[in-house]
Amino acid sequence: MNIILLGPPGAGKGTQASRLVEKRGMVQLSTGDMLRAAVKAGSPVGLKAKAVMEAGELVSDAIVSGIIGEQLDTLDASTGVIFDGYPRTAAQAEALDGLLSSRGRTLDHVIELEVDEAALIERIVGRFTCAQCGAGYHDVFKPTVKLGECDVCGSTEFKRRPDDNAETVRTRMEEYRKKTAPILPIYDARGLVTRIDGMADIAVVGDQIDVILDR
Repeated sequence: MNIILLGPPGAGKGTQASRLVEKRGMVQLSTGDMLRAAVKAGSPVGLKAKAVMEAGELVSDAIVSGIIGEQLDTLDASTGVIFDGYPRTAAQAEALDGLLSSRGRTLDHVIELEVDEAALIERIVGRFTCAQCGAGYHDVFKPTVKLGECDVCGSTEFKRRPDDNAETVRTRMEEYRKKTAPILPIYDARGLVTRIDGMADIAVVGDQIDVILDR
């Protein structure tokens, strides 16, 4: 099973990917993580990426696709893959077809977690974590039981991500729309895309994904 999981930041994509990794033994291939790992490992493609980044340039589609290929080659053919952050362009979508077919794989599903922008802003802006143990909370949806005190460790120090603000969320949404616009029509034409409500309860979203994958 090879799938692409799409959704803007805050849609719960990471949560659902982690669930699939745990429940189905799939592997999540996140381009950002893989790029950093390839550079650190000094692989042939990683060395190319390092040179490009040190020059202050954007990593090309060919390099990103090369890193994906390197990772696929490390996996057993029966291992399912979740593509996260790739493909982002029509050229990458075409490259992915080649990467999969040359390894006897096919793309089975493209799942997009749809969100309501206003609700997403509320979800993200209200997030905060315990500075001591990292436990996560929300002003509205998951406040601490005792005001100002972490439920887990009792710490009274909390922190918020500086980019968890309405303006940044809107910018992320716009960036996401621009990045997915070139690839969704490609997969829509193949009948691979299923859209589900990313604002639903985490368990409900997970169940819907299971239904799609079990078809």
